[in-house]
Amino acid sequence: MSSPTSAGTRPRRTQADRSAATRDALIAAARRLFAAHGFAEVPTDSIATAAGVTRGALYHQFADKMALFEAALDAVEADVAARLAREVAAVGQSDPVEAMRHAVRIWLGMCTEPEVQRIALVDGPSVLGWARWREICQRHVFGLVEAVVSLGIESGRIRARSARPIAHVLMGASDEAALYVAEAEDQELARADMVEALNQLIDGLTAA
Repeated sequence: MSSPTSAGTRPRRTQADRSAATRDALIAAARRLFAAHGFAEVPTDSIATAAGVTRGALYHQFADKMALFEAALDAVEADVAARLAREVAAVGQSDPVEAMRHAVRIWLGMCTEPEVQRIALVDGPSVLGWARWREICQRHVFGLVEAVVSLGIESGRIRARSARPIAHVLMGASDEAALYVAEAEDQELARADMVEALNQLIDGLTAA
């Protein structure tokens, strides 16, 4: 006698599972469309269609298009943080200063990707306002920057009394550098220039 979970049968999804799947599909579709066309040019109907759900289902999950954009930005920033952490860890760099230099190169490469460029750098602050955009970005990335700076201070590689102010300076400079690269006609040249500029900033923090 076969059991309810034997081959050929699947456990029934709960309402919470279906709701989470709908939300994930909407965020994934929104990320693709916002990255390709920008927030202003994407109607909610198009997002719902791309996600394979009804417009009513979209508004059941999100109050409006801005709320969906915020969720998309949050997802992009979470991916940015995960990729930075993963790729810096992959090189096995024990020197925190060199880890910072590596992270700069990774970040300035990522900033030309459509999702990062359009959602995180261009539309993010204009759609949500600078304060809310900054809050979302720092929620995911600031802790990583502060942690590396703290290691640098503890190891004597960085001259500073506190990691937090330095982390804020590096975050601000990195975001401006990313915008510069993303908007440049010659992005490879702009990236090389900004890698050099940020390395000079790091040099200024490094103990002799």
